[in-house]
Amino acid sequence: MSEEQDIRAQRLAKLDALRAEGRDPYAHEKFPVTHHARQIHDDFDSLENQTVTIAGRLTSMRGKGKVTFADLRDETGRIQLFVKFDELGEAEYARFKDLDIGDILGVRGVVFRTNTGEVSVRVQEYVLLAKCLRPLPIGKEYEGGHAYGLTDVEQRYRMRYVDLLATPDAREILKQRSLLVQAIRRFLDDKGFLEVETPVLQVEAGGATARPFKTHHNALDYDFKLRISLELFLKRLIVGGFDKVYEIGRVFRNEGVSTRHNPEFTLLELYQAWVNLEDIMDLVEEMYVAACVAVNGSPKFIARRRTAEGELVEEEIDFSQRPWTRLSMLDGIQRYAGIAPEELTTLASAKAALERVGIPSEREHTVGGIIEKLHERFTQPHLIQPTFIVDFPLETSPLAKKRPDNPNLTRRFEVYVAAQELGNAFSEINDPIDQRERFDNQLVQKAAGDEEAHPMDEDFLRALEYGMPPTGGLGIGIDRLAMVLTNAPSIRDVILFPLLRPEK
Repeated sequence: MSEEQDIRAQRLAKLDALRAEGRDPYAHEKFPVTHHARQIHDDFDSLENQTVTIAGRLTSMRGKGKVTFADLRDETGRIQLFVKFDELGEAEYARFKDLDIGDILGVRGVVFRTNTGEVSVRVQEYVLLAKCLRPLPIGKEYEGGHAYGLTDVEQRYRMRYVDLLATPDAREILKQRSLLVQAIRRFLDDKGFLEVETPVLQVEAGGATARPFKTHHNALDYDFKLRISLELFLKRLIVGGFDKVYEIGRVFRNEGVSTRHNPEFTLLELYQAWVNLEDIMDLVEEMYVAACVAVNGSPKFIARRRTAEGELVEEEIDFSQRPWTRLSMLDGIQRYAGIAPEELTTLASAKAALERVGIPSEREHTVGGIIEKLHERFTQPHLIQPTFIVDFPLETSPLAKKRPDNPNLTRRFEVYVAAQELGNAFSEINDPIDQRERFDNQLVQKAAGDEEAHPMDEDFLRALEYGMPPTGGLGIGIDRLAMVLTNAPSIRDVILFPLLRPEK
């Protein structure tokens, strides 16, 4: 029997003994909490000598003889319990001493300060609300305000409930993520955007270049796809007469897993009629200030990242320095890779340029794909302060308007912060003939072996034929934005329950 199994057996025996005495710790439907730990610390002057009721999880117990000190932790923090034999009586004091770390208690007592200055609650009465049957990964470090919790990284994500109990930093990051989403919603609502919901199950999963997940609908006897984007249905709403719409929802892409990618992630997309790419840039600058203030209390924050050489560096990011830098993708490649724009006009010359800088070219089939690969390799690592990269190639932008002066480039931008891509926006195509040609070109790429090429969507094309106003659109991966703003090392740290391989 393992140590954990042995501890569980001991605690089950305690549970059986409690029930034999008529003390079922799971019988209580509610407990009347009047105060929380942080409130007692913050409002000690007004609460001193007052009776309070609190509830939480027992995280440590110390002392001997007729006085015991214990820590009770609730959602807001830790409060010390002062438990005395003379006040509880022999039987209740003995039962308290027999509690286990992790047990959930309700406590009534008086707020006071100990001789050492610790704000505490002198326990007058307690009740066991839930017996913890498994040991928590909490050691003495917890008493000082620190916890190492689970040391196995995969177990942290698999047993997130334990990770949150044992690691306050993990809980704080996930709380900050929620504050980020709240701030974005509040910002867009105040700007007059309407929050909507669009289908998760789709006949054609479009709006991005990615492989979808597939599922079978039994009643309809049809194979549907899980959405990879929110775009095409939101644009249908613009056709239908809504001027400003947004959705924050889960999307699913059947791709690899890394510190920056999770196959199931949260996407924000918004669309606004009668505006263009520059208007969306202004919106992004304002929204990111609001988001950063919600998470960090300021439009500035210190970003920690690792360079290509593995060195950990810190840089102050300032969202309030507007307007942010605008840089053409081709100009960035020339600046950081030494490849001139004229070298990236034909597939042959672009492949030669790629080989010259040490990147294999045999898998590249379009000039646009080569341009984006060069950008990711050479330009992106230098994009620390907020920067808009503009003028994306036509082949990789099947939903963005062409530049009037250069039909090989599009009216599209991506926003970069701390060398991370944190948003993608278009002046949206509203010409149904142009859009059909782009989809046809994507089908050619799919036939050439590109599994992520955009599918043909006849219903969307039909919607465009009814007429869509000039529209600006934006997509933001909420998880990656949360990663950057909270300095989380992995996207899994900002997702409550990330996707994992099933346990054996």
